[in-house]
Order: sequence, then C-alpha cells, then structure tokens
Amino acid sequence: MIRILHMIGALEMGGSQALVMNLYRHMDREQIQFDFVLDHPDRDDYAAEVRTLGGRIYTMPGFHGNVGEVRRAWDTFFSEHPEYKVLHSHVRSYASLYLPVAKKHGVKTIIHSHSTSNGSGFSALVKLALQYPLRRQADVLMSCTREAGAWLFGEKACQSDRFFLLPNAVDVEKFRYNEATRRQYRQQLGIENKLVVGHVGRFHEAKNHGFLLESFARLHEQQPDSVLLLVGDGELRGEIERKIAELGIGASVILTGNRGDVAELMQAMDLLAFPSKWEGLPVTVVEAQAAGLPCLISDKITHDVDLSPLVRRLPIDSADVWARAMAEPIARQDVRGKIAAAGFAIEESVQRLSGLYNKLWQESERI
Repeated sequence: MIRILHMIGALEMGGSQALVMNLYRHMDREQIQFDFVLDHPDRDDYAAEVRTLGGRIYTMPGFHGNVGEVRRAWDTFFSEHPEYKVLHSHVRSYASLYLPVAKKHGVKTIIHSHSTSNGSGFSALVKLALQYPLRRQADVLMSCTREAGAWLFGEKACQSDRFFLLPNAVDVEKFRYNEATRRQYRQQLGIENKLVVGHVGRFHEAKNHGFLLESFARLHEQQPDSVLLLVGDGELRGEIERKIAELGIGASVILTGNRGDVAELMQAMDLLAFPSKWEGLPVTVVEAQAAGLPCLISDKITHDVDLSPLVRRLPIDSADVWARAMAEPIARQDVRGKIAAAGFAIEESVQRLSGLYNKLWQESERI
C-alpha cells in the first residue's frame, strides 16, 4: 500500500474537500490510502469518516508571517515520516514555503488549483505573491479546469507535460433522483407544496449569499409559498442571518448547517441557485445536475460545468432577473449519461489519479 499525503487545510464541507472525499471513498484503499495535513483542525466535518476509512490526520502550523516556523515544522515532519513519497497540496496560499522542503526529502509534489481568484484586499495580494513560485516548484500542476490552471500557473505552464487536468467528478448514481426521498425530506422540512430554491456551499464571500437572499426576497414577494434552503456554514453565517432578518424573510429561509445528506436534500429542491462571484469548478453544480435539478448559475462560473440543458447562466447584476428565473424552473431531467460522457464520473477520475500516484511513487523510490 502507498500512502498519499494531502495538505488540505481543513476537513470542513467545502468544494475541494468534497472532491477529495469523493475520490477517497472510491479509491482502492488496499492499494492507495489518503492521509491529511490540516492547519485548521477545528474545521473537521469529515474527520470521523477519514479515520473510519483508514486515514491519518496531522496538524501543522498555519501561516501568519511565520515563515521559519512553517518550514521547520514541515522539515521535522518529513524527517519523522519517511513513508510519504507523494504530497498533494490543495492549499496554494503558502504552499511555496513547504514544497521545497518536501523536495529536499525526495517527496514528489502536486499543487492543485481549485479556484480562479483569491478574493480582494491586502490578503489577496499577499497570496498572489506567495503563489507565483508554485509553477516552478511542483512536479505536477493539477487543476479542475484550464481556466483555474492558467490563473494559478500561467497559460504556458498549462501547455507543459507537467499539467494534469482533473475534473471535479461526482458519484452520479448517488444523486439519482428518487421521488420517495423527495417526499420524505419535504415532509421532514415542512416544505410540502412549496417552491424550494436551494443552495449548497460554504458561507464565504465567493458564494455571494447576499445577492442570493435579495433575489429570493424579490421572488418571495410574488410567490409567498417559496422557500430558500441554504445548506452549509462558514465565517459569514452571522452576516447572512442579519441580512435575512433585514429582508424580513426569516420564516421562509431554512439554514441546515453542514450536512452529510446533500444528495437527499437536493431531491427536496426544485432548483439550485448559484450566483457565485468566482469559482474553480463547483462540485455542487455537477452534483445538482446528477440529481436532475435545474441550475441557475452565475455567468462568472466556467463553462466547463455546463454539462446538460439543466444549466442556465445569468449575470449577477440584477436580483429581479434572478427572481424571475427562479419563478419559472424547468422540469427535472435525468442527465447522468451526459455527465459521465463528459468525463465527470468519479470512476474515471479515480482511475486516472491512481495511475498518476503510482507513477510519482515509483519515481520517488528511484531518487
């Protein structure tokens, strides 16, 4: 068995974590096992499942200007754990500090781009500066889309043989539409005979929850039987709760928190509204299509996620436009075949990734 070390920051229910866990669940764990490094051990929604699957979890210091501490911690780690030959980093913000340390210990490295932006402000500029060396440091430059790859590594690097495109694949059968599950969940949530607008995602600037709430409020004025189902949690929860109160829609918004039954909750929805300011390739939108769910998405999101006629793009400059679109959801469709044909079935991604891990492991053994 080979053990792959994933630097993922946190095991919360975020987009990159959902992808990695999808891959982990379907990996042949007698051949390849995943272990995880966190710098936010308090965000641990998936920790119990990781341990059940046989994974180990380590904690390392996060970065807040402490360059020497970070490098020393990683150096000590690799000295104490020579069993690791491959490091797969999903954290990019300060990965340039520890990738050279891994290389010093003969570890092959993968840097994985899951986004197309660092947000705004001073911290975004710091991240941009720290990230630039990654294109030269890593053995493999991995990305969910070419846009996300070009953003982090540059277009020239994406044309090299070090570039590895790995779509954010899902277990399409897990999300298969089920009428009985829909009735059960709508009854449990008290939303029978309602128009249910859903969203799944971390409460983060990128997800644009404020705009979503404003759009839903306009819809609710016209359709009082509508409900907004928000699945997720995060640092902006307090701000979102205040916005809900300000708009006077508290009785029609359900905040579920982080949930492990997203596939079932999607059965209860009538459409997914996803007005993100930026994304890499949102796993949620792929999952929603696998569930046959109509998707209203921001025109800022990559076209790589347009896998079926269920996706409709809208600009994020008018809440009224979104409200009108929410009021006219199209019928559900079974498009699982289209998703698989586009290369988004988890089985294909697992096979390709397993081949890469084995190749890198063998190369490291020869060093």
